[in-house]
Amino acid sequence: METKKKHILLVDDNPTNLRLGINVLEEKYNVATAPSAAKMFSLLEKITPDIILLDVDMPEITGYEAIKTLKENPKTKDIPVIFVTARTESDDELEGLFLGAIDYITKPFPPLLLLKRIEVHLLVEAQKAELQNLNDNLQEMVNEKTQDVIDLKNALLKTMSGMVEYRDDITGGHIERTQSGISILLEEIEKNSLYQEETKGWDTELVLQSSQLHDVGKISISDVILKKPSKLDENEFEEMKKHAGFGEDIIKDIESMTKKSDFLKYARIFAASHHEKWDGSGYPRGLKGDDIPLLGRIMAIADVYDALTSIRPYKKAFTHEESVKIITENSGTQFDPTLVELFVKANEKFRALRKT
Repeated sequence: METKKKHILLVDDNPTNLRLGINVLEEKYNVATAPSAAKMFSLLEKITPDIILLDVDMPEITGYEAIKTLKENPKTKDIPVIFVTARTESDDELEGLFLGAIDYITKPFPPLLLLKRIEVHLLVEAQKAELQNLNDNLQEMVNEKTQDVIDLKNALLKTMSGMVEYRDDITGGHIERTQSGISILLEEIEKNSLYQEETKGWDTELVLQSSQLHDVGKISISDVILKKPSKLDENEFEEMKKHAGFGEDIIKDIESMTKKSDFLKYARIFAASHHEKWDGSGYPRGLKGDDIPLLGRIMAIADVYDALTSIRPYKKAFTHEESVKIITENSGTQFDPTLVELFVKANEKFRALRKT
């Protein structure tokens, strides 16, 4: 199979040099010529040569000026340039290489030397292109494998959170609704430039994904309690309260078997702190005020709003207005007052979420 000829663009204001260049190169290469830098730029709008042989001393636009323009243009910046010039000073050669040329050949040159220099540089460029192609393919393979891992993680996450909902069948859809509620509050926090220090470095997508595990500790709660069709008595409620600690322990066990993960860190915080209360009367640790992680304070509002607006065997579903009123009345006792203000501002989004 015949190898496709490479394209050389020869730029020189001397017709004799152009003719000499054509005679030397045309047997091995497709050669185009330009008598000035301006003509070269015009030609480059139509063709993309594999190498440009560029004279330095030309009227109007010198070779040094021309290469600067070539390197500034995204379309031409990667075309290799070899200076071919009568200048012999080392400073001239250094300047040409500094400006981005790959080689510097002085006139008069032996034809075989010019051919060999071009051959070597074309080989280097071909190897660079092959390496780049290999790197691109490798990156694509890595991306595919990474996406496979992400898809697997999401599937496992969905299955695990689904197990909680299937067992605690009175809260169907609760996980997705609280996830959406958290998203609304996070948007309000960002919009109002609040809690910037606490949220610095948060990966919002991971935060939302990890929130699905906030009730994972319910896996360890007895079905007798979890599926009880009436209100829990005091002892049963004390047992139910343990799900926050169980959830934290479950995620800690997973963390101990894996590398450090922001996803698991967020999930652990959600699981452990979403039932803490602003006044310190919550569980499992009785944390108070800002000692409660921000993720837990956010989840507390999204979690309670969904519980209030959902039907339970022991209560009717409160209306949106009633639920907003209850959460507002518990500002500063159960909930972070600042977050309650944001919730009130965005309450219509919660109403729309509930309708959906």
